[in-house]
Amino acid sequence: MMKGIKEILVSRAELQDKVKALGATISQDYEGQELVLIGILKGGAVFMADLMREITLPIGIDYMAVSSYGASATSSGVITIKKDISTDIRGKHVLLVEDLIDTGLTLQHLRELFLMREAASVRICTILNKPSRRLVDVPIDYCGIEIPDEFVVGYGLDYAEQFRNLPEVWIVETGEQ
Repeated sequence: MMKGIKEILVSRAELQDKVKALGATISQDYEGQELVLIGILKGGAVFMADLMREITLPIGIDYMAVSSYGASATSSGVITIKKDISTDIRGKHVLLVEDLIDTGLTLQHLRELFLMREAASVRICTILNKPSRRLVDVPIDYCGIEIPDEFVVGYGLDYAEQFRNLPEVWIVETGEQ
């Protein structure tokens, strides 16, 4: 069970600065192209909202809900699509927007799925990257902040559906080892 929040790992100001920089880079890279942002729910909603406001190009957006965690603090490794997109992405450039890349399994699965759906390109953007937990080599095209192997909440990330609303990223003690 939850023992409690320990400390801030990434401040609100650090998150804002990184999102602004990512938005500027994405805007340059996709100038003159048709770009669709696909936010990965639920955790990616906060980052997606902030990121799209920093992109200076016309963009399309959609959301997808996938799960590999359930109510646990560790990934099951089984990817379940709970809500698919409604946008036709054939011939369009897709940017998958994720809150945290951990094992890489979810993003590898989604990248392959969108390539099979004939997207012109599929790139990945994350605000938080945890490379020490990576099980597959998934390309991260736009990487925010690298974090250590700690369980974190806030800025859209949760533990058992709690703490998503915190404006910073916090380390928590889950009681699971």
